Amino acid sequence: MDSLGTRDEIVEPSTITRWNFTKLLEQPRENVGEEDGSPFPWRNDLNAKIALWSGNITKLNVNAITHATNEHMNDRNSLSDELYRQGGQALFKEVQEDLRVCKTGEAKLSKGHQLPARYVIHSVGPRYNVKYITAAESALFSCYRTILQICKETEIKVLGLGAIHTVRRNYPPEKGAHIAIRTVRRFLEKHPEAIDLIVFACTEENLEVYRKILPLYFPRNSSEEDEALDHLPSDIGNEDGEPVIKERQIRILDKPTFAALKATDEEFEQTIDLNKEFAQSMALDVGHHPFANMEEDPDKVKSRHMAQQNTAEAKKLEVRRRYDRLLQRAKSEDLTDVAAYHCLYRTGVDHFGRPIVVFVGKNYPAQTADPEKVLLYLIRVMDPVVETDFVLVYFHTLTSGANQPPMNYLKMVYSFLDHRYKKNLKQFYIVHPTWWSKLATWFFTTFTASDIKPKVHSLKGVQFLYSKMSPDQIDIPQFVHEHDIQVNGARYEVPDTPEGL
Repeated sequence: MDSLGTRDEIVEPSTITRWNFTKLLEQPRENVGEEDGSPFPWRNDLNAKIALWSGNITKLNVNAITHATNEHMNDRNSLSDELYRQGGQALFKEVQEDLRVCKTGEAKLSKGHQLPARYVIHSVGPRYNVKYITAAESALFSCYRTILQICKETEIKVLGLGAIHTVRRNYPPEKGAHIAIRTVRRFLEKHPEAIDLIVFACTEENLEVYRKILPLYFPRNSSEEDEALDHLPSDIGNEDGEPVIKERQIRILDKPTFAALKATDEEFEQTIDLNKEFAQSMALDVGHHPFANMEEDPDKVKSRHMAQQNTAEAKKLEVRRRYDRLLQRAKSEDLTDVAAYHCLYRTGVDHFGRPIVVFVGKNYPAQTADPEKVLLYLIRVMDPVVETDFVLVYFHTLTSGANQPPMNYLKMVYSFLDHRYKKNLKQFYIVHPTWWSKLATWFFTTFTASDIKPKVHSLKGVQFLYSKMSPDQIDIPQFVHEHDIQVNGARYEVPDTPEGL
């Protein structure tokens, strides 16, 4: 059988309902601009150029489809495997031998070969890190904008646009969908003649997300336009849909040479060229370098020491401010979807009256959970607890790769938590550890969290945990008990342990 399968499997664009026909109960308002209502007013002409569809993107008979890949263009996942299976060896060869690499935020064009689509636009979405949200958003915008620009330049009139933001790279589906749809909207406003139809090609996993967000940027009647005002994010981008970065320049304040200006209540701002400043900072002032005199001015030593102390204090202050901002968000945002995982919760107290917090590894969907929301939920649960001594219990029972977050994410979360978490954590019990979890724990506590290393204890069974706390003080999932009986038996002896452990 041909790699395309039967002709009946191929999806023609004409069979897909366009967005303007999915809900049209009235006529658009006339002469209503952004200053009078939504920044994305109802426009049937733009709605006629998009469609929402769920299915196998490789079956679309369009001018081009998109493909989310990695920097080396060799990503292995179900969507990439299907693309190359349907496109044939020639497609794979062109990508690997001719295109070879693609930078994050960029896109490259290949032929479709045996696909119904004439072209494939390959793009590399960013990895999402809560610490570098702005960079991720800008890179993702660049992906979609570049794809659309390629369509304009190569006269691709019908595009199957799949999600370039992926959970494989920890990108929250909703945040990515906002950028994708908004970028398309702004592009069509500026270049309505460039593209006839953009099919948002969804999977079962992200269809509902797109169905929810699409009306915010492409309202189909005045009711949707009005309702969108309450649900649009605070950052709706610039005229191209690009996320707005408020501080695009680095400002140097309180520089000693400008102290006189500050003394007169004037704020002096200087925009610097980092490359130039770095080059100057690396240059040696011959005859004045400390090595030239083989000694150093004591006043300079004292001054440098004070500067280092001030820097350390400034870092602590910044960590606290950043944590406080996250705490405010944690208290106000809707985190019910994370709470529903039932992977993190507070239970009773141990033998010393210290509150117990439980994390159930098997209940944490690491590949699909929104990493930012998980961090906020962690802060919401933990903040009242960490004011005093507390104990953490982690059930590693029956976890798999799907439950294990990337090490970089764990490092990032640890860096965001303030000193109370580390200071007041008295014991960290890991129940049913595996060889791999022990290795990962050693690595993390050795190179990232050395201050909590003495507090970490691996327990091979639940009965060992009961020597630290009463059974009625901790809520343990039933599958943990069942697994414990399977591996340790119904009854097993627990050796005495020192008090406090």
